[in-house]
Amino acid sequence: MNQDDDFKPKLGKIRAGGGPRGRKFLHQVLVAANRAGGQSPGARPSKFHGGQIGRGAGIGRMLSSRDRHAAFRSRRVVVKSRIVKLAGKGVAGAKAHLRYIQRDCVTRDGSPGQLYSAEQDRVDGKPFLDRAEGDRHQFRFIVAPEDGDQYDDLKPLTRRLMAQMEQDLGTRLDWVAVDHYNTGHPHSHIIVRGRDDRDQDLVIAREYITTGLRERATDLVTLDLGPRTDLEIENRLRHDIEQERLTSIDHRLLRDVDPDRLVWSTDKDVFQQSLRAGRLQKLKRLGLADEVAPGRWRLADDIENTLRRMGERGDILKTMSREMTAKGLVRSGADLVLHDPAAPPTRPIVGRLVARGLSDEIKDRHYLIVDAVDGRTHYVEIGKGDAIAPIPDGAILRLDPRSVEPRAVDHTIAEIAAAHGGRYGVDIHLRHDPTASEAFVETHVRRLEAMRRLTGAVEREADGAWIIAPDHLERATAFERRQAQDAPVVVRTLSALPLDRQIAADGATWLDRELVAATPEPLRDAGFGRDVRAALVQRRQWLIEQGLARQEPNRVLFRADLLDVLRRRELLRVAGQLSDELGLAFVETKPGQPVEGVYRRAVDLVGGKAALIENSREFTLVPWRPVLDHHIGKQVSGILRGDDISWTIGRQRGGPSVS
Repeated sequence: MNQDDDFKPKLGKIRAGGGPRGRKFLHQVLVAANRAGGQSPGARPSKFHGGQIGRGAGIGRMLSSRDRHAAFRSRRVVVKSRIVKLAGKGVAGAKAHLRYIQRDCVTRDGSPGQLYSAEQDRVDGKPFLDRAEGDRHQFRFIVAPEDGDQYDDLKPLTRRLMAQMEQDLGTRLDWVAVDHYNTGHPHSHIIVRGRDDRDQDLVIAREYITTGLRERATDLVTLDLGPRTDLEIENRLRHDIEQERLTSIDHRLLRDVDPDRLVWSTDKDVFQQSLRAGRLQKLKRLGLADEVAPGRWRLADDIENTLRRMGERGDILKTMSREMTAKGLVRSGADLVLHDPAAPPTRPIVGRLVARGLSDEIKDRHYLIVDAVDGRTHYVEIGKGDAIAPIPDGAILRLDPRSVEPRAVDHTIAEIAAAHGGRYGVDIHLRHDPTASEAFVETHVRRLEAMRRLTGAVEREADGAWIIAPDHLERATAFERRQAQDAPVVVRTLSALPLDRQIAADGATWLDRELVAATPEPLRDAGFGRDVRAALVQRRQWLIEQGLARQEPNRVLFRADLLDVLRRRELLRVAGQLSDELGLAFVETKPGQPVEGVYRRAVDLVGGKAALIENSREFTLVPWRPVLDHHIGKQVSGILRGDDISWTIGRQRGGPSVS
């Protein structure tokens, strides 16, 4: 029977260690630690940069320093990553992101994407989001094997990758994923909770995120499909010669360039020389290289960024062509336009929505493809996905460039503060301008609160007054520029109803507004502009049949109150249906009348949405605003002024106002 103090002596020289080549155990530990940290024994410690903080630091360092020659034959995998904070609006963004990656037409058969996990092929996203309630952050990854089209199903690959990641990080991971096959490169979206198996914040080392995960994915794909053969590598490189984007050949040319931007087309390897020579000829045709002497070439100063932009433009044009073809729309390449938000403002873009998608899937930045009345199709970056509410396909939109100039409220605040020692408040404003209403002043307070919360550009005192700096207008400009990064354009839905459904719609449509407008949108006789012209002719004929317009020899005359008649006709029809459904009487609200009750929901009308406000015995329909959907079931009040209402939420006087 063994005892705790039993031991087995090992004979040897005094002070001889038991490790390899007689090294002391302490030395073995130091060597292992240095190897994990990427340093050799005896080397001075490198400057601390934070890259070693978190799980997977040693593994990430080891994987990033592997043999590059072996990696040359490995299958290539692109891994994009992002850490998303969930505090505040991040929770809503997480829900929107999960909803978006499960959208329609992302699988091979065009069906919606399906969430799966380590154990199940079909999971519900709601329990995952519920488990993440209170998490500080989450991780989002996109894993795209270059040869992903050779996989019938990406789920096994993703599960093996996540199992390896758990082993590397030393913790169980709570994750879900969706596979997309709607692009040229099948890929997987993976969302990982920011908590480990001990319910602590999960911190992953930067080097593992940037390099380690990609190397692990590369190993798995190479194991599945085998290393790249010489023929595959050569074919890929030959294909790169004519590409209008940044290629691996360009990277090698840039490594060899001298300070004068000169590079040789020659190479010791015959095949590499043919690649360099062919690529330089292509760059010459693109205006990015010039042969200054036989075999001696000068590269353009901004060649790398230019090729990156050309590649992005090519990808966008392919996306536009694919979306237009899917909708049965044919446009020439000259009529495909990429909107540049940095360009000087031009006319607004008015047209129908063809598609909405992710321009940067990992950063949740969206784009719209709009078939416009100018006969052209526009690709427009709209920024963060949660900045613009969902829009139905076929809706008629107006897109305006976002102004970065200070608003009128900023000038007013700066003027009042300058007259009152740099201070601003409700009482100060009302004393300065006795004609101003309290509701009007509240719009200025909300502006300051937004600036304080998002940028800290202003300071609020304990008594509610604000300290306004002398350079307040410059700070307001900086605030607007920051806002423009998230939403570079202002998107307004002119009609949620597609064009063909407006022709005989019993309500005030966008076509009606164009027919009676003093300055209607100019229509090009091509593309969507031609479609709108034809729809206007048919709508005009429908109005004549309804007795709302009459044909004269050289013109058509419309009723002076055409839009009001159409709006009220639809309002009463929908209200009658709702009255039967709710068992309540409908009361029509006139301009100038107060509105008070519980906000129940939005009601879709031809001319836009209406808010259903309910009392104990009756209900009314009034203009809707998006902010109301945050207050479903709450008491609201306001006064109808034309087509708008300044809302007050809650029963208490002086409650939060929504203008």
